[in-house]
Amino acid sequence: MKPVDVVALGELLIDFTENGSSTQGNPLLEANPGGAPCNVLAMLNRLGRKTAFIGKVGCDTFGKQLRQAVEDSGTDTTNLVEDKNVHTTLAFVHTLPDGDRSFSFYRNPGADMMLRKDEVMPDVVTAGRIFHFGTLSCTHAGVREATRYAVHLAKEHGMLLSFDPNLREPLWDALEDARREMIYGLEHCDILKISDNELTFITGETDLQKGAEQLRQQYDIPLVLVTLGANGSRAYYKDIVVEEPAFLQQKTIETTGAGDTFTGCMLHFVLQYGMEHLTEEILHDMLRFANAGASLITTRKGALKVMPTKQEIEMLLLDSHCPEVAVP
Repeated sequence: MKPVDVVALGELLIDFTENGSSTQGNPLLEANPGGAPCNVLAMLNRLGRKTAFIGKVGCDTFGKQLRQAVEDSGTDTTNLVEDKNVHTTLAFVHTLPDGDRSFSFYRNPGADMMLRKDEVMPDVVTAGRIFHFGTLSCTHAGVREATRYAVHLAKEHGMLLSFDPNLREPLWDALEDARREMIYGLEHCDILKISDNELTFITGETDLQKGAEQLRQQYDIPLVLVTLGANGSRAYYKDIVVEEPAFLQQKTIETTGAGDTFTGCMLHFVLQYGMEHLTEEILHDMLRFANAGASLITTRKGALKVMPTKQEIEMLLLDSHCPEVAVP
């Protein structure tokens, strides 16, 4: 048995989120630890899993804050590198009236994109059962090479590969570059978590059923999860297609981290049951549990430090009179 359940590589940054106004009427911004890969790992830690992260932050106050937050969440930071010349990446999250958000990035450059191939520790990559990555570690040549090296190591050592496109349009010089890197991930993953808008972007299909089937046939991905926002989620596995509604919250503040929470919950089920033994019943339970976790994070500011516990998710399922979920 490998010592780590999930290893992730990618961006670690500060999400500045709106938190009221000052006495002068100026917006107050809270510096929340963020970055999709570490959000996923933080959720897995809450569920009792062992995780490790590979990435880069600046040798500055924010970098130290991020290291501390990731370590406090329970993730191993042996391969978290500090850059003495480039500052930690910053993102400003603008909350929209419906709880959705838009992003502005200070990343030209940012430390997360400076990770080099020679800084990736092979022993850290191959210590895990699952390797998780996205496209934001493929926006620039150096970190792209580091990502591909880690993907190669993971495949070479028989690990499952989990991919989340996590499309952030402002970070790409051209959307064709984003498309190319999404295709790379699709070609190499065993588990795909993709949002409805990303599915339309990569396939051109507004019919999500057709889009998901297109990806499965073209790239032979064993497990595809499509998140539908307020409409819930779907799972595609072999000849099985299941769908579960969302748990809509009246107390929703923002949706930052919802997809990452979903991914962490989903990977928890994969770790428990394996890729060969997913039944229709397990897939329904997986989606209910992941939808509930994602719902809870929308009621909180930030993500990495406030991931829901297993007990909180189970309580929401119970309070929602959801069909009984067998939670591993």
